[in-house]
Amino acid sequence: MDKHIARLRRARKTRIRISELGMVRLCVLRTNEHIYAQIISSDGSSVLTSASTLEVDVKSQLKSTGNIAAAAVVGKRIAEKAKLIGIDRVAFDRSGFQYHGRIRALAEAARQNGLAF
Repeated sequence: MDKHIARLRRARKTRIRISELGMVRLCVLRTNEHIYAQIISSDGSSVLTSASTLEVDVKSQLKSTGNIAAAAVVGKRIAEKAKLIGIDRVAFDRSGFQYHGRIRALAEAARQNGLAF
């Protein structure tokens, strides 16, 4: 089994468990150059808010968009946007990625800024 298929399998299992909970989820995607975070409704039909390193005001704060510092900025921004729309509890969907590095930095920054997992 190659690495990509294994990650997608882990992601699918996680999403099934989250859908059983019926919670709003914080979904994270990372690439080599950028990191993206979305808050998706409990039924999975719509994106409520999103943040990424592609946003102009986020990108202007950063020297590089593919590192831990960039992930922390995106985590802070998604938590602020979630609080604006009245969301304070989410289920963390790491999309099959290991919980370390940029994924962990984003999660910890979101927690520090008021988002509960």
